[in-house]
Amino acid sequence: MVVTRRRFIQAAAVSLGLAGLRSVFDADQLLAVPVTDRFGPLIDDPAGILALPRGFEYTIVSRAGERMDDGFFVPIMHDGMATFGGPDGMTLLVRNHEISWGASPDDGPFGRNHELLADVDPGLLYDAGTGREPAVGGTTTLLYDTRTQRLVGHRLSLTGTIRNCAGGPTPWGSWVSCEETVERAGRGRREDHGYNFEVPAVWDAPLTRAVPLREMGRFNHEAIAVDPASGAVYETEDDGEGLLYRFLPNEPGRLAAGGRLQALAVREQPSLDSRNWSRPTIEPGRRFEVYWIDLDDVESPDNDLRHRGFAAGATRFARGEGIWQGDDGIYVACTNGGRNKKGQIWRYVPSPYEGTAREAEAPGTLELFVEPNDSTLVENADNLTMAPWGDLIVCEDGTGDDYLVGVTPQGELYRFAHNLTGGGEFAGACFSPDGSTFFVNMQAQGWTFAITGPWHTQRG
Repeated sequence: MVVTRRRFIQAAAVSLGLAGLRSVFDADQLLAVPVTDRFGPLIDDPAGILALPRGFEYTIVSRAGERMDDGFFVPIMHDGMATFGGPDGMTLLVRNHEISWGASPDDGPFGRNHELLADVDPGLLYDAGTGREPAVGGTTTLLYDTRTQRLVGHRLSLTGTIRNCAGGPTPWGSWVSCEETVERAGRGRREDHGYNFEVPAVWDAPLTRAVPLREMGRFNHEAIAVDPASGAVYETEDDGEGLLYRFLPNEPGRLAAGGRLQALAVREQPSLDSRNWSRPTIEPGRRFEVYWIDLDDVESPDNDLRHRGFAAGATRFARGEGIWQGDDGIYVACTNGGRNKKGQIWRYVPSPYEGTAREAEAPGTLELFVEPNDSTLVENADNLTMAPWGDLIVCEDGTGDDYLVGVTPQGELYRFAHNLTGGGEFAGACFSPDGSTFFVNMQAQGWTFAITGPWHTQRG
């Protein structure tokens, strides 16, 4: 019998005895991380697409290349995504498409020879290019009825950008789409890239005019999360030497009005390297008080914002990717953090005076929440979301045998889904506002799934 890395998980759990919640062994030994059986074992899909626990079902609701309601085509490379309350009790999803510059016209929304580009007001595109090739990354918006489990429609909502990797929802009803690139103008590009763009989460609306949110910084953006109490926006940087940023808007809820960009720093260890790639390492459960460093020249023409921030005392992270606001803090996935570079999840708890002059009275805290260092448990955590019952659901972006992994508030791990197709990361995990439906993408395939089942029967 072939023993896959996930079949090995049960044997590993027994041999480790589940001893010592998130405790650390010495150099070459595994980290003992408890494993739970939240929904039961996964059952392989006869179609060879998606394995889920018993009682759960999936539907592929949107595929790359399909014709949308506005006449454009669903682009490829589905990535970050979030849900919002829609009209008549339905669910809106805004979905990113991580399409690089120079992609084939077939990959974008405008048809084989970009023939549908003529239907778009050029002023709505961020970068139409200097020749015949525009930037074709951006977002699509879907309207879904969870009562009938039916896609009502989908349309293009942002275009003219590139490598729209992830992003995040805002409390005021929009999606912030993030470019994971620092490509400069030239070689066919009319504009510099590496910005965030805000997209209203509405259904019956025209294509959004692509306006770069320049004061949020120019770097390899991955995702954002918003603290609803303060209006602060936290930004991850997908770089092995990346920082964790905070944007304090001049006017909370109006990102385009500008603001101040800062980087997180640990009070007791300025310029801390949190990656745990060398000793001494940070043990899971350790908590640090933090402060925030003001940054200047945030459009960073030399792509050195992270280096200047680290030199000023900011903490270095190992490829910050997914970030999500939970009830007890803001969770951040670092894809190749940890001794074995298999990923970390951090938790930031904002100050009750977040972003104000009184912040030093009760500083925010940073904690290493999970670092398994074991690919049979988690391999390269990427996008993540918070389930209605309080668990994290983490998308793996590993070596091609990818899973959705749950993490309980106690740090216990379990597997929820398995990509059986043999390749392609999960991305864009999110729940409908009514909690009935879980949405997720398989990026390489260009598929968006709606998953339903007995969420109330979670075990453990």
